[in-house]
Amino acid sequence: MDNGTEKISILKFTETGSVSIEDVVARESPLTVILNNQELATLLCSPANLEYLAVGFLFSEGLLKSKDEIKRIIVDEQRGVVRVETDADTQTDSGGLFKRFITSGCGRGSSFHSVADALRQFKVESRTKIATLEVLALVDKFQHRSQIYRATGGVHSAALCDSKNVLAFAEDIGRHNAVDKVFGKCILNDVATNGRTIITSGRVSSEILLKVARRNVPVIISKSAPTSLGVKLAADLGVTLIGFVRGRRMNVYSHPERIATAPKQPQSSPS
Repeated sequence: MDNGTEKISILKFTETGSVSIEDVVARESPLTVILNNQELATLLCSPANLEYLAVGFLFSEGLLKSKDEIKRIIVDEQRGVVRVETDADTQTDSGGLFKRFITSGCGRGSSFHSVADALRQFKVESRTKIATLEVLALVDKFQHRSQIYRATGGVHSAALCDSKNVLAFAEDIGRHNAVDKVFGKCILNDVATNGRTIITSGRVSSEILLKVARRNVPVIISKSAPTSLGVKLAADLGVTLIGFVRGRRMNVYSHPERIATAPKQPQSSPS
């Protein structure tokens, strides 16, 4: 057993009968995030890189603005708690903030900020361009990084990339958590996100799009589908949204001006 998987005994049925075998499943644990002694949320997650998840979550929700605010991070893996302390008390809206129990990503994520606020604050301005062949190559590299997925089929993945390489990668049972882990890692290790690309294995819904826009990322790529609100927010917030990247195909849902297509090869004259 490690931080990502666990072996269990199962009974496997086939058309010829049944057999007892050992299988590998993704681990799942609750993580309670505490900011300056205020318990904010309990996230169901993969129990690895918990400090990245907590920090990414707090930045994604607008409760932290800069790494310099962080005084100390205390991780209690046994109890499933991360405490983040700041030099000055971070102000939260006590009238609208309450403890939330966050699912592993299939339902609605947390929302300590409104979509209207996001539209006013987080519009992405970037001259970044990415070629179609670069998209396909990055997704191929991304898929080969997903070790826990290949072992269990039970997690999502996310990565921050430049035009050529994967710069930060994370896996988690929740698609929201995987993105927050990537951003948390970037924040704590001073990896710039401006002008870069996020790849996710999961559905691109409004919450995912808001996380990406908050970090000023101009391009998001997914193997899966977007939602209607995800597409609308991508258009409104200046994010290029690429979905259904499979084989040699992809769909571009917003801001296609960032997509650089390879020039056509000149046709040779018949001899």
